[in-house]
Amino acid sequence: MAVAVSGPIVLIGAGNMGGAMLGGWLKSGVKGGDVLVIDPGPPPAMAKLIADNGVSHATSAPDGVKAGVLFLAVKPQIMDAVLPPLKGLVGPQTVIVSVAAGKTLRSIESHLGEAATVRAMPNTPAMIGRGVTGAYANARVTEAQRALVHNLLKVSGPVEWVETEADIDAVTAVSGSGPAYVFYLVECMAEAGRRAGLKADLAMRLARETVAGAGELLHQSPDDAAQLRQNVTSPGGTTAAALAILMADDGMQPLFNKAIAAARKRAEELAG
Repeated sequence: MAVAVSGPIVLIGAGNMGGAMLGGWLKSGVKGGDVLVIDPGPPPAMAKLIADNGVSHATSAPDGVKAGVLFLAVKPQIMDAVLPPLKGLVGPQTVIVSVAAGKTLRSIESHLGEAATVRAMPNTPAMIGRGVTGAYANARVTEAQRALVHNLLKVSGPVEWVETEADIDAVTAVSGSGPAYVFYLVECMAEAGRRAGLKADLAMRLARETVAGAGELLHQSPDDAAQLRQNVTSPGGTTAAALAILMADDGMQPLFNKAIAAARKRAEELAG
């Protein structure tokens, strides 16, 4: 990945998401010497990644450094404490990228000042390079900066840009929280299998591998989800019998409508 940036990529936070992003950047061709990680205590795996690739590390923001990209990968509940000491890293050419859920552009600006800023919402499969990220750029972000941020985010999976900051709350509800919905689907399928007479461990293995395999088929197939569903469903067969329940007026769709609405409302509340 060619990176045209006016200063170092400064990564704040060396946890799971920060580590996933750094690992993806290095694999995509970003040079370790172009990255500075700021974290008071990186976990052992992250410390090794830093050391093995010549990545700079500091426990706090060093003097005299202006970031080309300031990538905020810390938990939202500590952002208000972490951001104020970072203001000196922000220069005229800096683009800020935050992956903290619920922290608005206004909140970030209150600590770091007005700057080109992107709010991004990846999900946990980003940690294995199979995530999806929704992103919103404020009006100060140039086309070149947007392209740069897109390249940095896409190492963890596809990037979808939204038109308003409010859309990030819907992204959070659908894909940010979405992996938990899928994991719960596995739990429900396994429990239903147990109630149908299977041993609990076998039911869980069957449910887990079915969802994982179906997801990979969806990933690789050019067909959309509806077509893939129809491909599995024979008229009058077992799948059709099950779908008659799941697709009923009181089935999965209204439940998901309520679930997504609840998640979006909570995201809006957290954002203030």
